This record gives sequence, C-alpha cells and structure tokens, in this order.
Amino acid sequence: MTIATSGLHHVTAIAGDPQRNADFYLRTLGLRMVKTTVNFDDPGTYHLYYGDEAGRPGSLITFFPWKGAPAGRRGTGQATTTAFSVPEQSLGWWKQHLDGLGVDTTEITERDGERALGLRDPDGLAISLVAHPQGDPRAPWDNGIVPAEHGIRGLHSVTLAVTAEDATVAMLGDLGLRPHDQQGNRLRFAAGEGGPGAFVDVLVTPAAPRGLVAAGTVHHVAWRAPDEPTQAAWRAELADQGVGVTSVLDRQYFRSIYFREPGGTLLEIATDEPGFTADEPLLELGRALKLPPWLEPNREQIQATLPELDLPDENNPELAQRLAENR
Repeated sequence: MTIATSGLHHVTAIAGDPQRNADFYLRTLGLRMVKTTVNFDDPGTYHLYYGDEAGRPGSLITFFPWKGAPAGRRGTGQATTTAFSVPEQSLGWWKQHLDGLGVDTTEITERDGERALGLRDPDGLAISLVAHPQGDPRAPWDNGIVPAEHGIRGLHSVTLAVTAEDATVAMLGDLGLRPHDQQGNRLRFAAGEGGPGAFVDVLVTPAAPRGLVAAGTVHHVAWRAPDEPTQAAWRAELADQGVGVTSVLDRQYFRSIYFREPGGTLLEIATDEPGFTADEPLLELGRALKLPPWLEPNREQIQATLPELDLPDENNPELAQRLAENR
C-alpha cells in the first residue's frame, strides 16, 4: 500500500460492571476519563474512553461495559495483551502500588532490553506495563493519585495471537508496519518511527484454542490515520485488495473503518481528528454523558437505561493539579 500508519490510535475491550471498570482505570492506573458516551451501535451501554489529559491518539483504551457480561477467553484470533508505556525507573513503584491494592501482578521480566510488569484488570483483561530503554517523551496525566514521574505515558503495544503468521504479517506490511525484532515465536513490527505506541507483537501459537470475545478481552485494535482523505484512500486500497472493509462510520471524535486481519483480529483505522474537545472543553472532559446528534433526541430514554457512574474528583484537571501539589 502507499499509506502507512504512524502507530496505535486506541484499543477497545469488553468489561463487566462500569463503575468497577472506571475505578480501576482512573484510580488504580491513573488514567483520565476523556469521554463518557454510549456504544453508538448499542446505546443501552456505555462507551468509556480513558487516556491522557486530552485523550490524544495513542494514549487511549476504551471499554464497552455490560454489567453481568460473561467472561471471554483469550486465544488466537484476538489481541491478547495490551501494553502501556511507563518510565524505566517506575516498575518497582508500580509493583508496590498494585500489590498494595490487591492487584495480582507477575514478576518484572525483561525481553529485548525492555522490562515489563504483567497484571489483570478486574475483568481479567491482560495488561502489561512496559519500560522502554530509550524512554517515552509523551506527557502523563498527573491526576494526584499516580505521581507524574511514574504515570502511564500512553499505549506501548498490543499482542496479536495467531495460529500462522504469514497472512497476518503480510497485512501488517500493507498497513505500513515493518519487521523490528523476533524472539522465538514472537515477531515484533513497528509503525512510523517505532518506539512506544507504535509496536505490535505477533505471537504464533498453532496449538492454542480460538479466543472468545466477551468480558476481559479486546474487541478491536485501532491504528492511526491523520485525516479523512487519507482514511478514504486507505479504504479504497483495502477494498481493491478484496478485504471486507466497512463504510466510513462517524464516531463523533474520529471517523472509523473496520476490517479483520487474516488471523481473525478486528482492526480499525481511526482518524486523529476532530478529537475529544469536539463537544466539551478540555477541563470538563468525561464528566457528563455526551451523545451524538442522532441519539440526542433519545437522551432521556438512554439515561434511564444506564447505571449511575461516579467519577473521582481527580478527573477534573484543576483539582488534580491542586492534589498533586499538596502530595
């Protein structure tokens, strides 16, 4: 293809109880809720977005939380691990922080110069905190809970589990990713200039069972397109290659197209624009339920079906700054 992504845009996963999900990602991991909205295709459930202060592409993990949703199964045909980037000297702090909150963690491991700490969220989603030896220049969200010097910088990478790599590797090449490293049955690819936020690992496990997407698993992985014309050109090239790709869908904060890579994982190409300040100011992101114009006439009915969601005061940047100063 003639177009190449610069890196990850977001990862979207399935969760159970929305309040439990929010408490973990806001208070335990120290991310910011940058948008409280609904699943546009199923407005009876939330779509919760977490990221850095402004919800910049590459910092985002999002959830469809269905209270009482059955547990999924990690396996081939899906993204099995979502990794976040943290400073190199911070993994000890994170280990102590998470253990103190009763979160099960792995021992800190090292692979290809990177140190990593594994954990699971309350629904069992596999997460890794990774310290890249060259660091990560992205700014953290300083929320007064997780000190800025240890804060998550954004997404680091995702791991796709496949039974055979050839077709998946070919499609990653079509998306502009290039081979970066290989260790045994794990192949790493890099987008753009590489580094945290631009990696995808392909884990080849021929005998592993097929994954089941439900609570505690990833629904899809989104890659960045700078604007709508680029996305449209990308869609045309995919269609010309015979890939089953959706029409362009308006997600209010970006435009999206979806398709599956040959190994089975659902992928998305999402535009960087217009961003999360399209319908509320930066200081108020995530604090109120936002609906797209076509769902606004049904606001009363939609709100009646959604459970109450209590956000911590630290989601307000002004208060977060005061709390950080008084630590």
